[in-house]
Order: sequence, then C-alpha cells, then structure tokens
Amino acid sequence: MYQVLRESQSFWVPLRGCRYHIRQWGTPAPGATPLVLAHGWMDVAASWQFMVDALSEAFVAQRPIIAMDWRGYGLTEAPATDSYWFPDYLADLDALLDALYPNQTIDLVGHSMGGNVVMMYAGSRPERIRRLVNLEGFGLAATRPAQAPGRMTQWLDEVKAQRTDEKGLKPYADAAGVAARLMKTNRRLGQDQADWLAQHWARPGSDGQWHILGDSAHKVINPYLFHVEEALAMYQRISAPVLAIESSDDSLSQWWKGKYSLAEFHERLKSVPQLEKATIEDAGHMLHHDQPQILAELIEPFLASKGA
Repeated sequence: MYQVLRESQSFWVPLRGCRYHIRQWGTPAPGATPLVLAHGWMDVAASWQFMVDALSEAFVAQRPIIAMDWRGYGLTEAPATDSYWFPDYLADLDALLDALYPNQTIDLVGHSMGGNVVMMYAGSRPERIRRLVNLEGFGLAATRPAQAPGRMTQWLDEVKAQRTDEKGLKPYADAAGVAARLMKTNRRLGQDQADWLAQHWARPGSDGQWHILGDSAHKVINPYLFHVEEALAMYQRISAPVLAIESSDDSLSQWWKGKYSLAEFHERLKSVPQLEKATIEDAGHMLHHDQPQILAELIEPFLASKGA
C-alpha cells in the first residue's frame, strides 16, 4: 500500500448546519498564508495526499495546508437532502474561511467541481484570495433558454427517483473491490495508490459491505441552466493571479462529446485578468493522482511567489 510521507490530522468545524471534516498537514507558524484544497465531484479531501507528499519540505513548513470534505462527501456530516446546490459550496467555503482564517487572505487550489467552486468564489470574494490554482475546473457547456422546461422536468423526475429508490450508490464486497473500481475509472492509478485511496473513499457498513463516502443525491441534475455570461462576469472580478492546469488527455472533450470543447474553455479564460496556463503530460482528469510530483513542481513556485 502507498506509504504516506506526511500524515494529516483530522478536525471538525460546525458550518451552516453541517459538521465539516477538515484534514490538515503540518503545524506551521501562525500568520503564514494558508493553502486550502478543494476536491472534486465524488471525491474526498484525502485525495490530495499524493500531491501534498510531493511538495518540498521548505514549502510545507511555511504554511498551513488544509482540505475539506464537501457536504455530502467523506466524513463531513450534513442534513439529509435529495439534491445539492452549487452556491452552497461557495457559502460553505466562505464560512470555513471566516471560522479558521478571519480577515486573512489565502491561497486556493480546486480540482474539477472544486475548481469551478474556487473560480466562482474568487470572483465573489476577490479580496480573500492571494493566488488561485484551477485544476481542470472547466465549468459547463453553454445552454439556451429553451432548455429550461426540460431541465426542470428532469430535475423533478430525478428528485422523485431519490425519494423512491433507497439503494444509493453501488456497494462493494471489500476494500479491494473499491480499489479495483478506482483503477477502472483511472487507468494510470497504481495498485498501491488505489489500495490507500479505497480506505478513505469508502467505509465498511453494518451490512459488511463497503460503501462510497458520497451521497447519491449528488448525481441529481441542477434544475437551473448554466449561463456562460454569468461565469465570465465572475472571472472578470478575480483579482488574484490564476494558474489553470489541465491534463494532456483533454478530459473535457471526452466528457462532453462535442457539446463543449477545450477551445471554448480557453476562450472563457481570456476573461481572467491575470492568467497562466499549463498542461501536464501523460495525465488524465485526476492529474493530482497521475502526476503529483509534476503538479507540485508547477504550483509550488506559483504559490511561493510574493507578488500579487
């Protein structure tokens, strides 16, 4: 199994009706700029372990590093719901920063869904962010108003299905089954990494089966349409330097299958006032698993810079 180089410590914070689980690496001196890591959809805070292990000792010693389990994921305890709302992630992040780092600017890294959250948050609270890293947080395909009735109908149908189907996500017989599932999704994930991640991505239940630490309600579609113009307005308000990192596999085009392209995303990024872009070769969407050392070597100098 993967050998952790830097152990994390867990603590919980009450936030907006939830009991948020936080992982922290290291115990740096007070006053250092915190680094906050935001995981993606159907993932957990522990997912950042490989990247944190790849950071230099000098970098880690200088700052607090934390990652949260979003509501409905990992060890965070949240009220039961039949669907999740994107603005809640921004409000949870806002409350977390107020609780842990009041009146302090932070560095923020987000992957996938977490990348979308941090971009929107940085446009809403630009004064809170010193530097921002977006890992494959592409946003969504453009929509048309005519799609609204069908989208709302789909949401109603999926919420109804949540009420009538209590099966939830597929369970696994053991941790090895969970690891195999992770490796099936990501062909680059090594057996040692998968075995370690499985212990944090799922837990054994009273039925003896291993259950994913993610609420099936996350799969319910959002009833409201994504408006590109609104996202661009948020991007324009980001005052922090932004580093956008993507993988060589072009996972965006693979996911959207012609409905949204990497070229469209790059066009959107032109609205970000201070932007750097980078691509990691031989990596897929889970680039913090596929190439944690290269990722660490990209973000460390970007975050270590003193400039605004």
